Amino acid sequence: MELLTPDLGLFVWTLIAFLAVFFILRKFAWGPILKSLNERETGIAESIATADRVRKEMADLKNENEKLMMQAREERAAMLKEAKETRDKIVNEAKDVAKVEANKIIADAQVQIQQQKMAALTEVKNEIGNLAIEVAEKVLRKQLSTDDAQSHYANLLAEEVKLN
Repeated sequence: MELLTPDLGLFVWTLIAFLAVFFILRKFAWGPILKSLNERETGIAESIATADRVRKEMADLKNENEKLMMQAREERAAMLKEAKETRDKIVNEAKDVAKVEANKIIADAQVQIQQQKMAALTEVKNEIGNLAIEVAEKVLRKQLSTDDAQSHYANLLAEEVKLN
């Protein structure tokens, strides 16, 4: 029970030791501890301010990045549209050139066909003429095979010439 109810002397000496430690700590330790706590508080406040500033900068960078992405998408869309228009233009020009070339080839082919047709007709007429001459020659040889027939034919021709 003595620990629960200390003597007055122990109480006084404990109080004196406590006050001595208290004043020594107050004089030598309390200032640096408070200074350190204030520095830490200031550092934490600055860190929070820096974190807020960095967070705001990140948000600004994110917004700027989104704007740049939108611009890039718009530019890409514009470039794709321009490329499609250019492609369509080139394809249409190529089609037009192909049509002109095809029409030219068709016209040249028709001219060649017409020329070959005329050449074939001329050749057929020449062949028919040669055949007619050969047939007439053979007929005349047969009919004029005798001297009598030849003189009769010569007289006939002479009379025709006189009439003309």
